[in-house]
Amino acid sequence: MDSLVSLPTSHCHSPLFTSKPHSSSATTTTSTSTSTSVSFSLSPPPQPPEPNVRRPKSINSSPKPKISSNPLKNFSTTTPTPTPTPTTSTTNNNFSHVPSPGETTRTTQSLVSKLRLSSKLFPPPPPPPLLHDIRKATQVSEPEAPSPELEKPENFRQHGKIFIGNLPSWIKKHEVAEFFRQFGPIKDVIVIKAHKEIHRNAGFGFVIYGGPPPVAEKSAVKAVEFDGVEFHGRVLTVKLDDGTRLKGKAEERARWVEGYQGQDLSNKSKWHQEREGSRRLFRKVLDSEPENWQKVVIAFERIDKPSRREFGLMVNYYARRGDMHRARETFERMRSRGIEPTSHVYTNLVHAYAVGRDMEEALSCVRKMKEEGIEITLVTYSILVRGFAKIGNSEAADYWFEEAKERHTPLNAIIYGNIVYAHCQTCNMERAEALVREMEEEGIDAPIDIYHTMMDGYTMIGNEEKCLIVFERLKECGFTPSIISYGCLINLYAKIGKVSKALEVSKMMESAGIKHNMKTYSMLINGYLKLKDWANAFAIFEDLVKDGLKPDVVLYNNIIRAFCGMGNMDRAIHTVKEMQKERHRPTTHTFMPIIHGFARAGEMRRALEVFDMMRRSGCIPTVHTFNALILGLTEKRQMEKAVEILDEMTLAGITPNEHTYTTIMHGYASLGDTGKAFEYFSKLRNEGLELDVYTYEALLKACCKSGRMQSALAVTKEMAAQNIPRNTFVYNILIDGWARRGDVWEAADLIQQMKQEGVQPDIHTYTSFINACCKAGDMLRATKTIQEMDAIGIKPNVKTYTTLIHGWARASLPEKALKCFEEMKLAGLKPDKAVYHCLMTSLLSRATVAEAYIYSGVLSVCREMIVSGLTVDMGTAVHWSRCLRKIERSGGELTEALQKTFPPDWNSYHTIAAKSDPETDDEPESDDEDNDVYLDNATDGDNDLDDEDLNRLW
Repeated sequence: MDSLVSLPTSHCHSPLFTSKPHSSSATTTTSTSTSTSVSFSLSPPPQPPEPNVRRPKSINSSPKPKISSNPLKNFSTTTPTPTPTPTTSTTNNNFSHVPSPGETTRTTQSLVSKLRLSSKLFPPPPPPPLLHDIRKATQVSEPEAPSPELEKPENFRQHGKIFIGNLPSWIKKHEVAEFFRQFGPIKDVIVIKAHKEIHRNAGFGFVIYGGPPPVAEKSAVKAVEFDGVEFHGRVLTVKLDDGTRLKGKAEERARWVEGYQGQDLSNKSKWHQEREGSRRLFRKVLDSEPENWQKVVIAFERIDKPSRREFGLMVNYYARRGDMHRARETFERMRSRGIEPTSHVYTNLVHAYAVGRDMEEALSCVRKMKEEGIEITLVTYSILVRGFAKIGNSEAADYWFEEAKERHTPLNAIIYGNIVYAHCQTCNMERAEALVREMEEEGIDAPIDIYHTMMDGYTMIGNEEKCLIVFERLKECGFTPSIISYGCLINLYAKIGKVSKALEVSKMMESAGIKHNMKTYSMLINGYLKLKDWANAFAIFEDLVKDGLKPDVVLYNNIIRAFCGMGNMDRAIHTVKEMQKERHRPTTHTFMPIIHGFARAGEMRRALEVFDMMRRSGCIPTVHTFNALILGLTEKRQMEKAVEILDEMTLAGITPNEHTYTTIMHGYASLGDTGKAFEYFSKLRNEGLELDVYTYEALLKACCKSGRMQSALAVTKEMAAQNIPRNTFVYNILIDGWARRGDVWEAADLIQQMKQEGVQPDIHTYTSFINACCKAGDMLRATKTIQEMDAIGIKPNVKTYTTLIHGWARASLPEKALKCFEEMKLAGLKPDKAVYHCLMTSLLSRATVAEAYIYSGVLSVCREMIVSGLTVDMGTAVHWSRCLRKIERSGGELTEALQKTFPPDWNSYHTIAAKSDPETDDEPESDDEDNDVYLDNATDGDNDLDDEDLNRLW
């Protein structure tokens, strides 16, 4: 609700209450040629230089080329070059000019001087036919090191290294590392700096994966598969590094060894301007275009020597954006220039850390202010109180508020509003009311923002009465309700499930001439989503579009949740694509419901496809994303795949949290695997994660499922030692455990303990207790329990009736079971497959000895199954056919009707079974205890994880 308290305030005198370019060094290499550049001159040939005359040295040199195939080419006449370039001929040839030690040649020397000097140093050239032999002899006689031939780029390639192109210029190393960490452990990240702006990158870089070479290479290959992934609005180019960069470094190193260092061609800066003009331009951009941060930063950088004022404005700008790191960087740049900070600059830095919710650094700045003797103003205290309010630390907010009262006696409404907000965020409304009363006693008028803060606080605790009192008081004090005022009421009713009243407030707002905005529409949609009223949620969305509003990311996420709740997963994926077309970037919250929906439906292939789609959209998988996958797999009891996802999660560098381990424990508990459940419980405790009631519920479920009730009692004792109270779910698990053993006395004692501890039994509690009574054969107590439920207003559900029908069947009273079935239909409940299975099995097994009305009851139940379109599995069909043979040996009306509920391949199966085992009629009747197979589904109210478990993953 931070955004709900941001409107301009007004004052009221009535009381409210009575009660944050590398410049690549340009290496100028002279092109090497086998022919010497020759120029003609009409001046006399120069005299040989004196020995003591200093000769100019050559600036550049080049690797020695191979000998020309025609030595006489060196003496050919060429046209003069327009710009003489210093060259040095290093051809190892007796017929070319070879300087003596310590001597260099000039390119402007004439042909005459060269001939004159060469005729004195070397004998005349041999005849041309001997040229080949002389060249071979020269190459053998002079052991000159050939120019180093560099390896191919492939030989310079480093395993596990990938190239990343088209990076945003503002991206930092840690953001690149965070994104590519999902494919394996990272050894290093290299981001190439820009040519002129070193705080920006050149748009490409490298990632080097760590570990053994095979692991590093595998991680690199996996990362390359995501070539074209979207990353902060850019489509990245990801490919294996070909070694070009290392090859270039090797070439540069080789040139350096050969003596060819590149020239430093540093360009002059383009940003030199008049200081005053730059400062005025900076302030103008800061006032007119604060949302264009790039333009603001460029305008600041153009200032040749920023003063304290410009530095303070820049720190304040970063503080309002919540960019505490750049605010600190600007602050340190100011101090490095010898400019001492004032209270105003320090306050801006504290504001930056408070907006970034790093209150430790904010307090360190305050301590530094005290050490340097800089006054802490009321504005600084107000920022500290607001910062602690945002992180929910009301005690620290109170501490700094009291210190502000001691040092600044005339407090203002702003700091009071911040401390009231701190206590409203922690739902301490009594303290908030006392502060408002104290503020009014001090003669400070409450602005409208405090009214909104109080309404938001009452919304958080669901106090409708007081929220309406504040709203009416707001109008009595002369304030005109704004969209924030009405939004608080809409949010209140949406949260407490009274969406109809929220619509009334919406109409009242529209009649006052106030139009809906995106947040009020989102509140209404959330209210319908909580009620699972998908149709009305979509109707609100259509109204939003008609009003000309463009949905934002939050609204799209809510619509995707609605489609997933309806089970329309394809429409949810289509909405994600529409969202991307509208230039909205999906988040992990966008894909979470889709991944969980597919995983819960058992379509793991599609769930993993959406998982990859999320990665390609630039979303980094979080622990909550992996938890959604694991949750879906555990609900389908595919524990091996769930553990594989856990291993992949660890490989991606994501640490499992307590919800991850608890979900896996629940999966093993559903299988009754106590050993595995305790193994992951030990991992959870050894890693120092929080042990909550959900963790112990998983352990109890595993113990009770496997019949180890003594271990379950030991777990409850440890819960008491950890001061974790037992809730309704814990008691239900224990009662169900004793019910599986038929121990009705222990189950009854647990219900009495529940009532003594103030824990109210629910429908699952009574259903489990009825199951215990049925297992013990005490149907009289089971009937009394049904009457007790009616007395306290708890109506039996389908599972309760299924358990009771099974109890009457075990007691060999099929007529009672049939009567219970009729009562269930009269109560408006629709029988499911488990009810029909239980009832038909019990009636068929006793139809041979029962009265005629049992036979007619079987026939009517069978017809109901046909109308409902229910079919049974092959095992049930085989068992029922055996019972039918004893009732109607040659077939009849019942056999014909019942076979319509058998699976389609029953006829072929029956023919094969008849040929292979013709004497099945003489087999003994299967025991009725086998009917317990369906009871797990009937009595385990907590077998399947519902939407609350998905919400806990967040």
